[in-house]
Amino acid sequence: MESASVMGRTGLQVSEIGLGCEGFVLKDDAFAGEIFRTALESGVNCMDLYTPNPDVHRRVGRAIQGRREAFVLQAHLCTIWENGQYRATRDPEEVRASFETMLKNLGTDYIDVGMIHYVDSVSEWEKIANGPVMQYAKAQKEAGHIRFLGVSSHNPEAALAAVESGSIDVLMFSVNPCYDLLPGDEDCEKLWEGESYAGVLSNMDPQRERLYETCQRLGVGITVMKAFGGGDLLSEELSPAGKALTVNQCIHYALTRPAVACVMSGVRSLEELKMSLAYETATDAERDYAAAFASFPRMKWEGHCMYCGHCAPCPKGIDVATVTKFLNLARAQGMVPETVREHYAALPHKAGECVACGACEKRCPFGVAIRANMKEAAATFGA
Repeated sequence: MESASVMGRTGLQVSEIGLGCEGFVLKDDAFAGEIFRTALESGVNCMDLYTPNPDVHRRVGRAIQGRREAFVLQAHLCTIWENGQYRATRDPEEVRASFETMLKNLGTDYIDVGMIHYVDSVSEWEKIANGPVMQYAKAQKEAGHIRFLGVSSHNPEAALAAVESGSIDVLMFSVNPCYDLLPGDEDCEKLWEGESYAGVLSNMDPQRERLYETCQRLGVGITVMKAFGGGDLLSEELSPAGKALTVNQCIHYALTRPAVACVMSGVRSLEELKMSLAYETATDAERDYAAAFASFPRMKWEGHCMYCGHCAPCPKGIDVATVTKFLNLARAQGMVPETVREHYAALPHKAGECVACGACEKRCPFGVAIRANMKEAAATFGA
């Protein structure tokens, strides 16, 4: 059965693996029924609906009939269905009409997360935040038709602007180890262009790291899209890293980023769904991405904690990866946020118990100065 995560400050309990809707668009009712039956039996309780396709909405509505309150729907505003295809829009009347039609076709009167679709520039976010689209979204939240507001984005700069505004509770973001190396850009196409990965890339882009840590600090839950890079990361030939990763490794990487609650898997077949669901029963060795990362020919992570857990076990019982995550959150803020202090205080073993034996550093595949980090954490948190 699926493990559950809490989606940030929303308090929503969601399965670690959720359903994307890509695979439903060109399929029939029988396919949808089979996918939902398998997913629900495995404990999947959430889905992202970026598509405004009315047939998909009706199929989803039938699938969750009788269990609506136990199922978390993340559905997108600012998309419409026109002449048999999807189109993005910021026209307030089109947004209203599309949202009302979606609720009708789903057979529900509310959406758990109302996701403002595809915000990839700061100027676009500012226009939305101060315009009729946000006014409408907030009105629907006030009326109970949307429980929580969110934004989907591929650009860490735009996502940060939305997160730091305080207006959104959930961020849908493209998270995988290749995209995380690239700086933000308003053109999301660059994320999957080969030219973006020419030469050697080193360590996570600082803005992406700041985004994840800010979401963690502010309680904004992250739902993940493109964990497999549209499938490219699973192919030796297509992977920007020059080496294929497995489904388990991609999912585990995404779930170990700060604030991530759920990975949306856009399955196109029952076999693909089962491959994603297999993550829940995978061994630590099958989930482990550290060794694969260390062997990438064109990408390097040096001196940067990836929260992979290879440093364990600590002879003093310190959860080194978690302590480092809290330390990074404090560093990013320039102070210790109260929530971070509380989470650190709840750890059974603190950084101050470190005896600097160095066993963790010998196991770290990324050359992180763990002993120095533990010393800094002890001073930062006072224990």
